[in-house]
Amino acid sequence: MTAIEYHRAEGVGVLRLNRPDRRNALDVASYRALTAYLHQAADDDDVAVLVLTGVGQGFCAGNDLDDFVRHPIRDDQHPAYRFMYALAAFPKPVVAAVEGAAVGIGCTLLLHCDLLYAGEGASFQMPFVQLGLCPEFAATALLPALVGLPKASEWLLHGRAFDAREALAAGLLNDVVDKGDAYATAMASAQQLAASPREALLATKALLRRSARATFDSAMAEELTALVRCQQTRAFQARLAALVG
Repeated sequence: MTAIEYHRAEGVGVLRLNRPDRRNALDVASYRALTAYLHQAADDDDVAVLVLTGVGQGFCAGNDLDDFVRHPIRDDQHPAYRFMYALAAFPKPVVAAVEGAAVGIGCTLLLHCDLLYAGEGASFQMPFVQLGLCPEFAATALLPALVGLPKASEWLLHGRAFDAREALAAGLLNDVVDKGDAYATAMASAQQLAASPREALLATKALLRRSARATFDSAMAEELTALVRCQQTRAFQARLAALVG
């Protein structure tokens, strides 16, 4: 089984997280495959839009903790960071389809997508503080810009799960659809975008993202420094050991 699947059709590239036995948790191999496919889709003139989704009952359970024990994040050359830099720099619209749970990086990566659709019953959670960590991948800059500081503080400090309806009301999602329909909705949106004049489409994405890009690099660097420091604490080590058993 391939952990990450990619195909393209009619101007749309489709990237699927495919580790349903691990609730699509991401390991080093997954990050490397995602990065390679992002570069491939960026360079492919036949791809105008990318759809990102997960196989099975959950979108993404975050970092694979067993893998994380073997490959902790130490610097921005870690495969997870290389993936997030590639996603943040991706020049074409990214449309996400979320069913089930999006946790940790499975949630923060959505902040770098352009359009987000979720099925009823989808849930979101960023439990970094409860794990003894801090948020990652510019979440502390992008999330307040999307949903406001009070709601971003609530979600990041408490780390509680919230459902698709709350995410929609806060401004994180574009729409909530019937359970199981997120992918079809995302594909319809992507195909409509792919039919648009290409130069105008790419220019508009670049302009919409320019303010986020202005703060992205500094936020990534500051969060990485704090994340590495948190990983060295006894609190994180104890929580990680309890989770991986």
